[in-house]
Amino acid sequence: MGRTPLLNLSIMKNIFFLLLILSIACAPVKETPEEKQLKKDIAAIDKFLKANHVEAQKDSSGLRYVISEMGTGAKPTLASSVTVRYVGVFLGTIQIFDKSEKPVTLSLDRVINGWRVGFPLLPKGSKATFYVPSGLAYGKRGGGGGIIPPDSNLVFSVELIDVQ
Repeated sequence: MGRTPLLNLSIMKNIFFLLLILSIACAPVKETPEEKQLKKDIAAIDKFLKANHVEAQKDSSGLRYVISEMGTGAKPTLASSVTVRYVGVFLGTIQIFDKSEKPVTLSLDRVINGWRVGFPLLPKGSKATFYVPSGLAYGKRGGGGGIIPPDSNLVFSVELIDVQ
């Protein structure tokens, strides 16, 4: 009889700790503001693509892209510099906020995350359109000296001319 209460107490402790661990593991995880914004952005981009009958490929980052002309050259890495032509507009508009007048060479470690995700998908000589969620662009801070408002989804038509 002396051992039964100790055994029961030991079992009860183990059950308690198991239930505690399970309750912590199963507790709902709150979305961060960035995760909420990404969901909102992806929904807006996907709605735009569907309404305009655009079949885009999806990257797990949230980037949507359409390769209109597949190149045959080398693909850049995050350590590469790329020579590109581009035009940037706000999603759902034709309002150009930026464009290259002539080819420009940029280091991929100094561009928006949407380009860091998108350009390594393209071989040299490719043309594509990137549909960039705000978090992969300028996010809550906006950009371009106030030209790009916070949380703006952007569309870039790009041509990858060279990879260095």
